Amino acid sequence: MPLSASSGGFWRSVLQLPARTPLRIKLISAVLVLVALALAVISLAGFTVLRNYLFGQAQDQLSILTQQTPRYVQQFVFTQNRLTSTDGSLSLTWIPDGGTAQQVIQPVRGFARYATAVPGPHVPSSARWLAAHAGHLVSVPATSGGGKWLVVVYPQQSFNSPDPGNGNVTGTVILGVNETSNYATIGKLTSIDLIVSIIALAGLAIAGITLVRASLRPLTDIEQTAEGIAAGDLSRRVPVRDPRTEVGRLGRSLNAMLAQIETAFRARADSEAAARRSEERMRQFVADASHELRTPLTAIRGFAEYYRQRGGLDLTPTAEPAGGNGSLPPADLDRIMRRVEQESARMGVLVEDMLLLARLDQQRPLDHRTVDLLTLAADAVHDARVVAPERSIDLEVDSGTAMLVTGDEVRLRQVIGNLMSNALVHTPDGTPIDVRLRPGRFDEGAQPATDPFAPGMQPAATAPAATAPLAAILEVADRGPGLTPTQAERAFERFYRADQARTSGGTGLGLAIVAALVTAHGGRVWVESPPGGGAIFRIALPLAPEVLAPGADKDHEQPDHHDHQEPEILDSHPEPSHHSAAPPRAGPGA
Repeated sequence: MPLSASSGGFWRSVLQLPARTPLRIKLISAVLVLVALALAVISLAGFTVLRNYLFGQAQDQLSILTQQTPRYVQQFVFTQNRLTSTDGSLSLTWIPDGGTAQQVIQPVRGFARYATAVPGPHVPSSARWLAAHAGHLVSVPATSGGGKWLVVVYPQQSFNSPDPGNGNVTGTVILGVNETSNYATIGKLTSIDLIVSIIALAGLAIAGITLVRASLRPLTDIEQTAEGIAAGDLSRRVPVRDPRTEVGRLGRSLNAMLAQIETAFRARADSEAAARRSEERMRQFVADASHELRTPLTAIRGFAEYYRQRGGLDLTPTAEPAGGNGSLPPADLDRIMRRVEQESARMGVLVEDMLLLARLDQQRPLDHRTVDLLTLAADAVHDARVVAPERSIDLEVDSGTAMLVTGDEVRLRQVIGNLMSNALVHTPDGTPIDVRLRPGRFDEGAQPATDPFAPGMQPAATAPAATAPLAAILEVADRGPGLTPTQAERAFERFYRADQARTSGGTGLGLAIVAALVTAHGGRVWVESPPGGGAIFRIALPLAPEVLAPGADKDHEQPDHHDHQEPEILDSHPEPSHHSAAPPRAGPGA
């Protein structure tokens, strides 16, 4: 039983050997085996043709010698005249019945006295051997040396004597052709063929190994790429090959598949990260909203409890005006109602801002019309001057391009108003504010910030004159305390305020609304804090199609500014504008 199990395991291992053998070894081995078989077949065919040719010549010689045998034998038997084959290729042996073998034609080499005898064929003289090989071609060795002879045996041959009185003789005739040179030729050819075959197989093996390695290198690259991807590097790709080859098409298909897999994994990772961020923002949003709503609700509840504890207002004619009976006097009731109204308004503003952000999160469409951004900026500057007359608030406008954008005018007014409110609320009294309007490009934001109040300062990153502007840039710059990198990074988060003590009076949603509205208009918003202090809030909005059309710059130039090459600075204290607007609501600070 153990032997049977061992035998079964051995054959199972043998049968599984091809499956365990690497592909390159299989290919090289298969090529070498096929070439070896081809060489063997070619050699065998060549040897067969050559041998048949040489033995065909020997048979022809034997046929010629057979025709002349009676004359040679008669001459030898009756005259004892022996012949010689001077090239050593022919031999004729006569064995009379009951006698010994005698050479009729002796093979020799050379002529006259220089001739040397050549070993003839070694033919057994037994009657059995002679009878067994009668009439057949037989290859026998020479009597000495390593020669070979091809002989044919003719027994029971009878020859008449030339002299009628002598009768006739009977015996066996053995004809032979020397095949030593033929066998030497075949042996030499065999050696040469074997050496050439070995050299050819060795060269083919080297060339095959090189070629197979080069051919399988793309598969090695694919293997290494797969290992890299399995290790976590989803950006790995298979080297591009000629698409007309199978490996090239395979690599192209694999790269397309890997790109889709990478996109899917990144989308999944981004989705998971976005879900985590969304969950964190939602938790923070709920916590901040609860805190913001709890403050006015607590105040309203406190005033209501205070009113209930004092017994309310007694309106009877006999009531004492000073509240002697325990009821609230009218002055206290007015103060309570005024505070309740203020807290309710504050809570209403917060709820409206939250509803607006919820609508923007749902990507509800806005009203898109052509809006003059200069008019909105001028109105916002005018309103800010009314609210803070002690501040220096200037509006700078680049000439040459109409600041027309496509969007919702009401929401864009809210964007500029929130930026102005942020600058007014979160900077010390008397801090100057600059509002700039200029053409620009959407790829701004990576340039280093400049001091907005430096002498001779030009607007940063203005588009080259030879390039049509792609966006309208509005900047609100102040000279306040500025922002830290963390504050600048989180400035547009919901409910985030640089003043964590919440003493500035804002809700923390103003800049978040700005970012959401600008994004809904297809624009960008960012903030920079120069090293010298202050903050620069910038928004970039797409220009209206009519501005980007050929010749639009001449047709839509801003009035009263087309003759100026430098930015125009409007008067800091103009006459009241004809636009009526309420003072801006204080926005959130950064």
